[in-house]
Amino acid sequence: MPRPPSPSIPEKEFVHGALKQSLRVDGRAMLEMRTPTLTFGPELGWVECAMGKTRVLAQVDGKMVKPPPERPLEGMITIHSELSPMASNEYEPGRPSEEEVTLTRMLDKVLRRSDTVDKESLCVLAGQRVWHIRLTIHILSNSGNMVDCACLAGIVALKHFRRPEVEVVGDEVTIHHPSERAPVPLSMHHTPFCLTFAFFPDPSTPPLLDPSHLEETLSAGLLSVALNAQRELCVVQKAGGIPLAPDDVLKIMDIAVTKARELDKLVEARLQEDWKTRNVEVR
Repeated sequence: MPRPPSPSIPEKEFVHGALKQSLRVDGRAMLEMRTPTLTFGPELGWVECAMGKTRVLAQVDGKMVKPPPERPLEGMITIHSELSPMASNEYEPGRPSEEEVTLTRMLDKVLRRSDTVDKESLCVLAGQRVWHIRLTIHILSNSGNMVDCACLAGIVALKHFRRPEVEVVGDEVTIHHPSERAPVPLSMHHTPFCLTFAFFPDPSTPPLLDPSHLEETLSAGLLSVALNAQRELCVVQKAGGIPLAPDDVLKIMDIAVTKARELDKLVEARLQEDWKTRNVEVR
């Protein structure tokens, strides 16, 4: 499959010239995000997130398993991401690209290692039965900044999901069908959001938030920050590129906190709207 052509020299010069004047090709301000659109599927835990033309589908399911002997009191969470040629003709089937490896690592850090979901609450019977929660991420279309879009889709899917109610009597475990008893939301410690900033070779060009595919390609470095609305920092990841002064990083953190709070409000509002249409009990 032919790879897409690199940006031409006039295209590069035009974009760099515009960014020096704080102008972006798509008309956004330098620190303006594409407003995420969240679409919920027929089942709880099924969410499609779109940021501009970047689209990601996240799906959560749970099953009961025997825990590993070294962690008998904790449930399990696994994250699987798929980046296929459907997202862009840059990607080849069956061979994990560098972007896919970066995406999988970032999802793992933001959604699993930061203890987003309380793993102990997933334990049903110590050493015998625990919930195994599996989050699957499909990149449907990559038009830039798929990491932020995938992290947002993943966290919303985890918040949207409900697991069946379970009753334990002695060593006997009964899983109740949703029609018998209302399913239970996952117990979550916090809601981290990932925000990516792009930097450019010319120091007079200010950093920009939520880069498009062209801006990502022409940037000299990307900095991804994951934090929640309570100002708790979970992940800072800088993938190569130009060095950044500590002051620049601190300025970015302040911007990221504001954006994380805005995203938190947007996500909560959309979840409440969806739950009202389903008559789901909000706990």
